[in-house]
Amino acid sequence: MRASVKAHTNIALIKYWGKRDEQLFLPTNNSLSVTLDKFYTITTVEFDELLQSDQFFLNGKQAESNEMKKVAQFLDRVRTKANRTIYAKVDSENHVPTAAGFASSASGYAALAAASAKAIGLNLNQRELSQLARQGSGSASRSIFGGYVEWNKGIEEDGSDCYAAPILDTDAWDLRVLSVEVTTKAKKVLSRAGMKRTVETSPFFAGWLEAVEEDLITIKQALQERDFTKLGQVVEANALKMHATTLGANPPFMYWQSATVEVMQEVQALRERGIEAYFTIDAGPNVKVVCQPEDEQKIHDALAFLHVVHDIHHCRVGPGITYLTD
Repeated sequence: MRASVKAHTNIALIKYWGKRDEQLFLPTNNSLSVTLDKFYTITTVEFDELLQSDQFFLNGKQAESNEMKKVAQFLDRVRTKANRTIYAKVDSENHVPTAAGFASSASGYAALAAASAKAIGLNLNQRELSQLARQGSGSASRSIFGGYVEWNKGIEEDGSDCYAAPILDTDAWDLRVLSVEVTTKAKKVLSRAGMKRTVETSPFFAGWLEAVEEDLITIKQALQERDFTKLGQVVEANALKMHATTLGANPPFMYWQSATVEVMQEVQALRERGIEAYFTIDAGPNVKVVCQPEDEQKIHDALAFLHVVHDIHHCRVGPGITYLTD
């Protein structure tokens, strides 16, 4: 009763920001992402009748108690689905630099969902795996798939219609994402807490929900037409609107640092010089830059020149989950 799965991170082009149900990880809006090739998690799950409790090892070390608790709660969902009470040993290798601003929880819970389901004998399709992964981390629902992926918010209270689905395959449109690392400091407001505070207190949140519906229509048109300018403009605008909601929260908070703004301004300056690049930022200070292959090196060189930039990671469009053999 053992299985190993590799899952990749993703970056939201149209952001997920706000939950309608905290326990089931049901979002207030649809989101759309691209799965990336460079960063990934490999997780092995083995269920064993002799174990008295779940065990979780991350990068070869026993995980801290809070992480162990979250994994055990997730495995409880898998056991309930399979009608089993058996415990598991989980070994997870995380190939995601946390400072780069990519949430390792997306690849982590996508890999855990697929590996634990297979190991315990559940025969779940990709939609069902997406629903399961979502209950560990919302963005993990998208990492089940490769390419360009939309996560549907659904309307049912039990989350039965809340899952991700592919929009374009991995090889359909070759775009590049540069992850620009500007800081290694831990953020003061964690994503989950920041999202909750925004939903409950920001007067700008209602405007966000209205605007994101229009942004989804625009980006789907851009993907269909392979219109990079249209895609880049809506991606950048959507990120700015998401971050604007945090400024209206009570108390207000900001994920940007001065280095974040410097990179943003350089990206906009690149466009003025005729090099198309657009930024997006998740709930943190680091910046992701979306570009076309022919401009990738020029953009890298311009950003690497900035003294605030610590590192730049080059990513391409990546695949969905892969089942590995021992």
